[in-house]
Amino acid sequence: MELYESLFIIRPSVTDEETNALIEKMKAVADKTGVQFIKAENWGRKKLAYEVRRERKGTYVYFYFKAPNNTVAELERAYRLEDNIIKFLTVHLEKELVPRRAAEAPSEEFAGGRV
Repeated sequence: MELYESLFIIRPSVTDEETNALIEKMKAVADKTGVQFIKAENWGRKKLAYEVRRERKGTYVYFYFKAPNNTVAELERAYRLEDNIIKFLTVHLEKELVPRRAAEAPSEEFAGGRV
């Protein structure tokens, strides 16, 4: 099983109920291939960096999972077939993400403004 993260953006005109249904649909597509979800988050509606398919905002959804190699092709195929998904990206990770500790202070070099 390989480690992946996938982000897709849903049109802002889609209702919250339809958004949740679409997220569940994408989870179901992934589940069929044997995915082990570590994290699945709805990041909410945000402004896009640039206009995509005449949209300036979108609802961001993030998946972090372990899966066999064929999962990415199936998941991205489902993304392409869904008209309400305007953009997506799936990345293969070499190693597991480690959350940064909250108590960890930035180094003194950068805190003082020196580079």
